[in-house]
Amino acid sequence: MVRARSSDWLIPSALIALSLVPAVAGTARLAQLAGGANITPENARFFEAPLPVVLHIPAAIVFAILGAFQFSPGLRRRHRKWHRAAGRILVVAALVVAISGLWMTLSYSWPKGDGHLVYAERLVFGSAMLLAVVLGVEAIRRRSFAEHGDWMLRAYAIGMGAGTQVLTHLPGFVLVDLAPGELPRAVMMGLGWAINVAVAEWVIRRPGDPRPRTALRQIGVRYLREQ
Repeated sequence: MVRARSSDWLIPSALIALSLVPAVAGTARLAQLAGGANITPENARFFEAPLPVVLHIPAAIVFAILGAFQFSPGLRRRHRKWHRAAGRILVVAALVVAISGLWMTLSYSWPKGDGHLVYAERLVFGSAMLLAVVLGVEAIRRRSFAEHGDWMLRAYAIGMGAGTQVLTHLPGFVLVDLAPGELPRAVMMGLGWAINVAVAEWVIRRPGDPRPRTALRQIGVRYLREQ
């Protein structure tokens, strides 16, 4: 038996904490739609076409929280069947998040403060997330487990952009105490995604530490033996 270590839960706990503000805000949005809240210029687009946001928010919460536990090496080793079952759910959730996010970008009117740059960022990163999930699925179909993990890590990093964007927006609200204009908002939004992608690429490419890839390959070998 492999005992759980506190380090196994450090990264998942941090990722769940990062996702809390977007999860709470999204849940409040769903409650508004379900409860028939007053329609304002800020929420009118959600009431006019609720389906994409109703799909997006629950899928994003599942993707963020369930995905966080995939970063616990001990949990993956002890519960390989759970890891595979959770992976299937995460693929579906990631596809829903990416597709519904692109759907909202293309169909909803722009909220106050957004502009052409934010619109372009949403299209670029939403498309990149969708592509990463597709490539991750293709990699697992070929039994390329390390490559699968790399692509799903990239998808997760992009999907967690909303959590990091809470942090990148904080200095503007604290120092300026005003809603940002189009350019500052584009910078803060883009920075949230860029930070996450940079961290993901560092994890994937960091030199001198083959352990994550070796562990993924070992899981893959065990999986093939069990089939």
